[in-house]
Amino acid sequence: MFEDVNLDGEFFLDEGTRRLYATDASAYRELPEAVVIPKNNSDLVKLVNYANENGKSLIPRTAGTSLAGQVVGSGIVVDISKCFDQILDLNLEEMYVVVQPGIVRDELNRKLAEHGVFFAPETSTANRAMIGGMIGNNSCGSNSVVYGSTREHLLEVKAILADGQQVSFGSQDPNSFLACCNGQSNLGELHNTIYFNTKELLQNQENQNSIKKEYPKKEVVRRNTGYALDMLLDQRPFNKNGDDFNFCQLLAGSEGTLALVTEAKLKLTPLPPIHKALICIHCRSIDESLRANLVALKHGPSACELMDHYILEATKRSPLYSENRFFVEGDPQALLVVEIVRENKVDLKHICDQIIDELKNESLGYSYPVIEGNDIKKVWDLRKAGLGLLSNVPGDDKPVPVIEDTAVTVEELPEYIKEFNEILEKNGLYSVHYAHAGSGELHLRPIINLKTKNGREQFRLIAEEIATLVKKYNGSLSGEHGDGRLRGEFIPQMLGKHNYELCKKVKQTWDPKGVFNPGKIVDTPPMDTSLRYHENQVTPEIETLFDFSEHQGIVRSTELCNGSGDCRKSELSGGTMCPSYMATRSERDTTRARANILREMMTQSGSDPFKSDEIKDILDLCLSCKGCKKECPSNVDMAKLKAEWTYQNHKIKGTPIRTRIIGEFSKGMRLASQFRMAYKALFSLKPTSVLLKSLMGFAQKRSMPDVAKRPLRQWINKEFKPSSEKRIRSIYFFVDEFTNFNDVEVGKKAILLLDKLGYDLKFMEHKESGRSYLSKGMLDQAKSIAQKNVALFTEKMGENDLLVGVEPSTILTFRDEYIELLRGDEQENAKALAEKVRTIEEFLSEENDQGLINSSSFTTQKVAIKIHGHCHQKALSSLTPTKKILSIPANYRPEMIPSGCCGMAGSFGYEKEHFEISMKIGELVLLPAVREADPGTIIAAAGTSCRHQIKDGTGRKALHPVEVLHDALI
Repeated sequence: MFEDVNLDGEFFLDEGTRRLYATDASAYRELPEAVVIPKNNSDLVKLVNYANENGKSLIPRTAGTSLAGQVVGSGIVVDISKCFDQILDLNLEEMYVVVQPGIVRDELNRKLAEHGVFFAPETSTANRAMIGGMIGNNSCGSNSVVYGSTREHLLEVKAILADGQQVSFGSQDPNSFLACCNGQSNLGELHNTIYFNTKELLQNQENQNSIKKEYPKKEVVRRNTGYALDMLLDQRPFNKNGDDFNFCQLLAGSEGTLALVTEAKLKLTPLPPIHKALICIHCRSIDESLRANLVALKHGPSACELMDHYILEATKRSPLYSENRFFVEGDPQALLVVEIVRENKVDLKHICDQIIDELKNESLGYSYPVIEGNDIKKVWDLRKAGLGLLSNVPGDDKPVPVIEDTAVTVEELPEYIKEFNEILEKNGLYSVHYAHAGSGELHLRPIINLKTKNGREQFRLIAEEIATLVKKYNGSLSGEHGDGRLRGEFIPQMLGKHNYELCKKVKQTWDPKGVFNPGKIVDTPPMDTSLRYHENQVTPEIETLFDFSEHQGIVRSTELCNGSGDCRKSELSGGTMCPSYMATRSERDTTRARANILREMMTQSGSDPFKSDEIKDILDLCLSCKGCKKECPSNVDMAKLKAEWTYQNHKIKGTPIRTRIIGEFSKGMRLASQFRMAYKALFSLKPTSVLLKSLMGFAQKRSMPDVAKRPLRQWINKEFKPSSEKRIRSIYFFVDEFTNFNDVEVGKKAILLLDKLGYDLKFMEHKESGRSYLSKGMLDQAKSIAQKNVALFTEKMGENDLLVGVEPSTILTFRDEYIELLRGDEQENAKALAEKVRTIEEFLSEENDQGLINSSSFTTQKVAIKIHGHCHQKALSSLTPTKKILSIPANYRPEMIPSGCCGMAGSFGYEKEHFEISMKIGELVLLPAVREADPGTIIAAAGTSCRHQIKDGTGRKALHPVEVLHDALI
């Protein structure tokens, strides 16, 4: 039947893809009937007609980060995020932009910023949130105290109605509105009915009185409960003093239940002044922070955002966000971040001083650091990561999105939160508090275990009791995240039964056959059904080779993913996660998708997950870059999960030949070095090169790694003559397999550099790193190597000794996989050894900080350098040391290339089926940046794979940073 739709886009019926779309960022899970990636408007019209004629339903979806289950359901998921991402028109005179619904908010604003304007509503997910989703949920964010919600910025939409008719909605004066009500639009019966029924509903005096009485009071600036009939009633002709009628007021916040939006005309706003500061008010209690909020609001802030101590504690556990805690003093129970924007620095300082003085006079807060410049982004990144950070708490008790975004007036917020917490305490619960204090809406998440019967009962009980509390304050049960299927059953209580029936009439009028996203807002199933976890769900305990005990097993490690979709950011947002998604823009290539499929198959399928072809397919484009280990707020470590799954899969199905060849890289290179001329000849002659690459499954266009004339170890043993000058200290040098056989010149220059700078180098006959085994899931072999290396270096190294290596992917195994491969005393030894391990950049940077290395040893020549960082450096170390050491020569000017993964990822870029995607990833940022660099600019890259990718992609030779420093010696 589905084949008859005849789309230009893609239609998926396989169980694997459907499982990926069974969840969003909410507590819900429901397997859709199918998934569609439409390519154009014609596809959307066909889908609507097909659904209308065959009794199907469509679930429109963009980034899939909804918190109330808006994009979860049993119908056909229509993912418009991939192909509907264009700016269609930009009019700076009239200050509007027309866009497709799949364009990402931040990417839109990057383009608009060139013209001094922006689309103002912001969400914490703005680097992946799309305009269609923002319309559906009427999104706002931290700056809503100034700019309001999406509704205020939505001028017109083009949409497809439930009968397949393509229509436009925008501002209409009373005459135009009444003409449509009288059937004069020539846009079909449904279009006429919508206008006529709307007029009949809103001109009815009883309905008007009911709406005015029962809807949240207007002083609650964030109102997302039910359909926005109160907003329509406030327009002409129903309110003679109102604005012209516009159905966009209704469609914003309708969650894709009324029509399918294909284009949106958005109001533009001039960019705010550039002078900005954050006052970070450290408070002793939540109540104190909310009273400080009222003080700050008197002074016209652009944002007032709260983080409680639970969030701040979670930031300590995050490799990425712990770096952004630089401004936190002590352990505040709450932190209120107040953003002040002014036209000049004098006014900015004056306002900040005024606020701080008033806070001190009222004894509110104990510290008030003022943050400016580039550090502002770090503070906001910390705040925006709140949702994801909450999910990395070990165990099954998690902060649950159930009363996520209740809103009241800001004046009543302190008293409301006091009563809110009393209700939780009465039920033996506590809550996380964070986000939009300035708008009267805190994100409140009680800690509940939804895998238990008691937890599910608490889930419902808290929803019921808080709904009653919100109604007491005449607030909104949803301030920004919508009703979805979570809050729909409480709308009769929140708006009154009469108004709920009006909302049902709206849905029936617009969508008589239930084509669009049924079961959301009205006629929702009970809020405690179709939850992600079954009642009394037993979490499988699976024996693994890696140690997953930190999160109580591999299954719970997959459950860390809460669906917040941070892995869907593009290369324009910076960072590494997730390189394959950045290239394909397909949900299946996100860290979220991989975590979802692993969790699904381990808990829902009933079959052996390590035999699953669905998992294999979804994991295929994971480059094991480790970007998620640092950048995912929930700390989902997909490289580790993939390696474990691959290991378990090989135990069952055997290890493929190519996998063995790659895993045994060190042995292969040792053999190639002994027969170097033959190796070079075989891969330089086209017939033999084609044959060998075909046999090994390698890409024909990929060059093979070079093999040095003699391994580095031979050079060390036979040719290296240490300087006789006085030594600063001794260090152990790790001779990894790549440097030993392929990048010997890098190793030589690193050793000569360290020697010239006054360091005594010690060398041992140690094992290789095991990186190639780890990358291919050959964990038995990697574990054996880890055991031997840890034992050797633990025995030989003194308390103050350091182990230094030049290849990031190998030396950093000591800080990462070695620890997780071992147990007991071996693991404790690995942890202790990890403290003594340094990349060569880290070591040189530390020595520079101590004044032991300085510019006097280096040239004064002016040199420009572009740096690309290795993924493992970014995840497990930092690029700061690299930039710092390349700044030691007085006139060297290093600059970071804002690139993520290079796309090579060890063997990934060699494999024939991955070559094209490997190059596509490289072309996102890195390779164009290298081509655009001046010929005299040095390209620096610490990773052997990165340098290989740069050479194959641009023809330019990149140097390891230590080569650059060595060549700068005088």
